[in-house]
Amino acid sequence: MNLFDEGFTFNPAELVEAVITVGLKVIVLLIAFAIVKPLGRKAIVSAMNRMGTQRNLSESRTKTLEKLSINIFSYVLFFILIMMLLTAVNIQIGPLLAGAGIVGLAIGFGAQGLVSDIVTGFFLLLERQVEVDDYVTAGGYDGVVEEVGIRTTKIRSFDGTLNFIPNRNISGVANHSRGNMRALVDIGIGYDENIDEAMEVLQKVADDFAEDERFMEGPSVLGVQSLGSSDVVIRILGKTENMQQWAVERDMRKAMKEALDAAEIEIPYPHQVYVQKES
Repeated sequence: MNLFDEGFTFNPAELVEAVITVGLKVIVLLIAFAIVKPLGRKAIVSAMNRMGTQRNLSESRTKTLEKLSINIFSYVLFFILIMMLLTAVNIQIGPLLAGAGIVGLAIGFGAQGLVSDIVTGFFLLLERQVEVDDYVTAGGYDGVVEEVGIRTTKIRSFDGTLNFIPNRNISGVANHSRGNMRALVDIGIGYDENIDEAMEVLQKVADDFAEDERFMEGPSVLGVQSLGSSDVVIRILGKTENMQQWAVERDMRKAMKEALDAAEIEIPYPHQVYVQKES
C-alpha cells in the first residue's frame, strides 16, 4: 500500500498498519546509521594510521587526511540515509533525481561560494599549506589547525575559541610551524650598569639553556639591541622546536632576572617620588 497513491481510501486498520510499517523501517534505518557511523570512523582511523606508518607520513599529515576522510564519509553516509528514508516512506527517488539537474542548474548560480570552498580546500590539502596541529594565521584568525574539511577549516585560537573559516576566505596562509622557531628575549639594564658584565651574566644563563633539549640552536647574546628612555636593551636569540618558543622565552626571562639580581645589576622600573611641601 502506498500512502501517496491517488486511489488511496481511508481505512483505519490499514493506516495504522502502514504507519507502524513505515515507523519500523525508519527506526531500523536510524539504528543502522547510529551503528555504521562510529564503525566507519574507527575503520578510517585504523586505515589512516596504517597508511601513515607504511608511507612514513608525519603525524600532522596523517591527522589531516584522517579528519578529511571522516568528513567526507559523514556527508556521504548522511546523503544515503536521507535517500533510504525517502524510500522507506514511499517517496519515489527517481523523479527527484531526474529533477535534480534542473534544480541544480537553478541554484548553481547561488552555489558558487560552495564550489569555491571545495576547490580552495582541495588545493590547501594538495599543496600541504596547512595541516592539523599547525600554528597558522589564515582568514584573519591566528591559532592551531584542528581540521581541514572540504568546505571549512577549523582553527582554535589560543584563548580557546574555535573558528570555522570558509575555505574561500583563506586567500593567504602564514604557517608558523614549518621548521624551527625563534625564541627571542629582550632584557633591559640601567644606563649606570656595566654592559659587558651584564652580557657576560646573560651569556652564562644562555649557555645553561643550550643544554635544554627544546633548543635546536643557541641561545646566545647578540648584543645591545636598542637604547631606551631609561634602559639599555640586550637581545638574546635562539632556535627551538616548533611550538616550544613561548615556554622557553618564559623560562629564560625568569632565569635571567634572577641572574641579574644575583649580580646586583639593576633592571630599570618606574619609580615614584613624593614631595611633601611644608607650609
